[in-house]
Amino acid sequence: MYNPLSTEQVRQFTDAAQVFDTYREAEQDLRHRFAGSMSWKSRNGREYLYRIIKGREQSLGPETTETREIYKTFRAGRAAAIRRFKTLQQRLDEMAPVNQAMRIGRVPLDCAKILRMLDAEGYMGGEVIVVGTNALYNYEAIAGVQFGGGLVATGDVDLLLDSRRKLRLAADNLNRKGLLGLLRRVDKSYKPVRGRRYRAANDRGFLVDLIAPQGRNPLTSSGRLYLGSSVDDLEAAEIEGLIWLLNVPKCETVCIGEDGYPLRLSCPDPRAFAAHKLWVAQRLDREPAKKGRDQQQAELLIQLLKERLVNYPLDAEALSAFPGEVAGLLVEAAKR
Repeated sequence: MYNPLSTEQVRQFTDAAQVFDTYREAEQDLRHRFAGSMSWKSRNGREYLYRIIKGREQSLGPETTETREIYKTFRAGRAAAIRRFKTLQQRLDEMAPVNQAMRIGRVPLDCAKILRMLDAEGYMGGEVIVVGTNALYNYEAIAGVQFGGGLVATGDVDLLLDSRRKLRLAADNLNRKGLLGLLRRVDKSYKPVRGRRYRAANDRGFLVDLIAPQGRNPLTSSGRLYLGSSVDDLEAAEIEGLIWLLNVPKCETVCIGEDGYPLRLSCPDPRAFAAHKLWVAQRLDREPAKKGRDQQQAELLIQLLKERLVNYPLDAEALSAFPGEVAGLLVEAAKR
């Protein structure tokens, strides 16, 4: 059901992940620590230092020894950060075709672009994690294997919104336009699917579903159902059982897209994924065609946990965030 990566594939994957981790640090420095610019402006006969970010000016005070040092340090730091970022970007450009040739690029391109954008905006692993079939790319990466194509083939991505988190007011651009606005920055063809406010699709038919845990009272909302603040944004569909996937530790790792470029993927603990799939496969309201796939994916994860991910023990204590009967499904399945 899975094939281990070769020694050369592991080496290339590890090198790409290390370069990407450093690249992300450099990118975040430019987005935050060295965002915008600084300049001197005359006001009432004196020179004042201003920090300008996205057209907004903030005075740092009149010209003094201290503000001159702030200006000097910022300019030098920003120049160094730009050089570092460009060098690492070039390295990733060089590695991408090699990653493709060695067949370690796995995450479908439509999905990879969205996940990179979510990560760049600071939402991956915080307000949003990836669940569903695409989470398997995370688990195969940490195990150093590749799953058979049939079990990971999908034309959509499920984004689980942590509706318990408050809206981050600092993210003005995303808050105004919401998730739909972010998707259109990736691909202008994304549009809401009529009659399904939780779903958007692009011209190639790739689907993005925004989902959230169902509250204790299914007749009332469990919390915030939008990633941003726009009332025209996608509204998460509330689904029973998803709160368990938010209450367990996250599993975060670097994966590689079909284009050869890395990305960061945050998903639930693999044991939680397997237990949830076993539970879903037994539900009477689950579509029969999907039950078999749910069961297969759960069995695949259990096999992987027993054979390669031994640092994730299969016991009820490790799944204490789940109801006892759900954790029991995994424990019993692991005994077979």
